[in-house]
Amino acid sequence: MSDGVRCMWMRGGTSKGGYFLASDLPTDIASRDAFLLGMMGSPDARQIDGMGGADPLTSKVAVVSKSDRSDAEVNYLFLQVFVDQAIVTDAQNCGNILAGVGPFAIERGLVPVVGEETDVSIYMENTGQVAIAKVSTPQGNVSFRGSAQIDGVPGTSAAVPITFKDTAGSSCGALLPTGNTVDVINDVTVTLIDDGMPVVVLKAEDVGISGTESREELDANETLKQKLEAIRLIAGPMMNLGDVRDKTVPKMTMVSAAKNGGAISTRTFIPHRCHASIGVLGAVSVATACLLPGSPAHSLAKIPDGNRKSMSIEHPIGETTVIAMLDNKGDMECAAVLRTARKLFDGEVFTQ
Repeated sequence: MSDGVRCMWMRGGTSKGGYFLASDLPTDIASRDAFLLGMMGSPDARQIDGMGGADPLTSKVAVVSKSDRSDAEVNYLFLQVFVDQAIVTDAQNCGNILAGVGPFAIERGLVPVVGEETDVSIYMENTGQVAIAKVSTPQGNVSFRGSAQIDGVPGTSAAVPITFKDTAGSSCGALLPTGNTVDVINDVTVTLIDDGMPVVVLKAEDVGISGTESREELDANETLKQKLEAIRLIAGPMMNLGDVRDKTVPKMTMVSAAKNGGAISTRTFIPHRCHASIGVLGAVSVATACLLPGSPAHSLAKIPDGNRKSMSIEHPIGETTVIAMLDNKGDMECAAVLRTARKLFDGEVFTQ
């Protein structure tokens, strides 16, 4: 495809990527994926011949369209473009890139502005769930300027609060796909959980680390990476995800006691590189694991009282706060996360 394709490049949360209208991309999946690989410059560790930033967090795509559902205004398909492999996958969702979907949908005319703030209901095609994003729209236009700050992003931007409902089992069919709060894989106690993102939660100390190491230290720890991948490959079928050798899920999150006043500290692999922070939906899954008595996370977590629990999930560059709303039975009713987004450019992108 030598002609340019209309695209908006945005930072969503702590990720970055291209936002497209579905109608602007090829309808044939193979042709679409070939275009996205070429556009990002994959496969190449530097992605030097494309728009990608040589990191999974900056090699992402949102495909957005008008929805005909009664509970959503737009549909959002997330695609992860691998950096060093010729793979484009829809096997997971991305709550960070989700933060830019509402502003993008308004700017592309898919959703009308209704006041100083506009709620955008978004059907997440990857997982079959709906999220509500609240977008700042003063004077009838999207504004990216504001005072909200999230760890991992310098400066401040307009807040984009996102509320998630009915996320349990979004990819695996059940919150606990094995039916157990605790399973044991390769002599390591784990919780296999999916509350918007499939995650294997395990204690950092059980795989030989403290949980306070930097991203660079963990990326250089080949012994740890081999242990995690061995567990992940076994966990995949147990979580109804099949062979995950070429998939980015489940994520592997090692937990330890919080060091900075939060609920718990995390180090996450996605799946073979340590995440600079933690994914939005990954944080929701970890927060839920903290609430499950007997789980590795529960034994380490500091859990607030009450049915509305503000839980700070610490990660290598700061924290992500998950607001967990519980019902009278103590089960998660919905979760909200504060994100921000910023438009970087709007124009056309090309491939060879």
